[in-house]
Amino acid sequence: MYDIMKKIGVLTSGGDAPGMNAVIRAVTRAAIAKGMEVVGVRRGYNGLINGDIVPLDARSVSDIIQRGGTMLYTARCAEFRYEEGLQKAKKTCEEQGIEGLVVVGGDGSFRGAADLSARGILSIGVPGTIDNDISMTEYTIGYDTAMNTVVEMVDKLRDTAQSHDRCSVVEVMGRNAGYIALNAGIACGATYIITKEEPFTVNDVISKIIEGQKSGKHHFIVIVAEGIGGSEQLAKEIEQATGVESRATILGHVQRGGSPTVQDRVAASQLGYYAVDLLSKGIGNRVVGLQHNEVVDYDIQEALKMKKEFPHDLYKIANEISF
Repeated sequence: MYDIMKKIGVLTSGGDAPGMNAVIRAVTRAAIAKGMEVVGVRRGYNGLINGDIVPLDARSVSDIIQRGGTMLYTARCAEFRYEEGLQKAKKTCEEQGIEGLVVVGGDGSFRGAADLSARGILSIGVPGTIDNDISMTEYTIGYDTAMNTVVEMVDKLRDTAQSHDRCSVVEVMGRNAGYIALNAGIACGATYIITKEEPFTVNDVISKIIEGQKSGKHHFIVIVAEGIGGSEQLAKEIEQATGVESRATILGHVQRGGSPTVQDRVAASQLGYYAVDLLSKGIGNRVVGLQHNEVVDYDIQEALKMKKEFPHDLYKIANEISF
């Protein structure tokens, strides 16, 4: 039988996402409940390389579940991609007595967790990214909060668009995935939703707006995923072709912030707890996630090879009811 780990660490890596603090809280308290010591690694893998480690206890993670961002800070680390950086990180773990690690982030963060696991530091990945683009899980921590932020912002823009008979072209986050654009677009009643996963032309967008004009519609919302970009130019072309005053708004990093929703807090708590449970059994090199409301885990390399299917049927629904 495996001797339970005495000490584990937790870090957040890559872009921040609402709910990361809830993971840190769950990991800390689950580990303490199992008799383990817990430390926080600050600023992602940079902290492992540079020894930026802080002790965590039940009280140090109090009153963080409702806070956005991450109390451990986050960063991307180019040095960690190379063997020299990995060896520095391993040495830090050995010097600190860290036997296992919970890594909260996206695909890039999970590759680092796999590299550490291969070098004897058992690591578990927890999906924390607003883009919801981790293939092995149906849901990533931060996604629901980000969508609600988009809906709140677009609802405010709609008030102005309606007052001025205007078209508002809104660019939302999702560099390589259109999940925020699609779901927030439906929730906002967007006239057109543009993502990388669905083919479109500018004429398609313009035709939809003209069709709306003919039926008496005077203001319009167009949602664009950031991976497409070109929102300013699209607004100009819409205005030239339709005569509707058009403005572009890029929501940017406001989508990363804010107090996490109930869904994000609960998912973060579930996955953080499950990650610690795996480490307590001497299991590493896994990613945890949610499928059909159940917690699952996969080998990291297997998880990285998975492909996530875009919900084309949902896009079809959005397109057919937006007139």
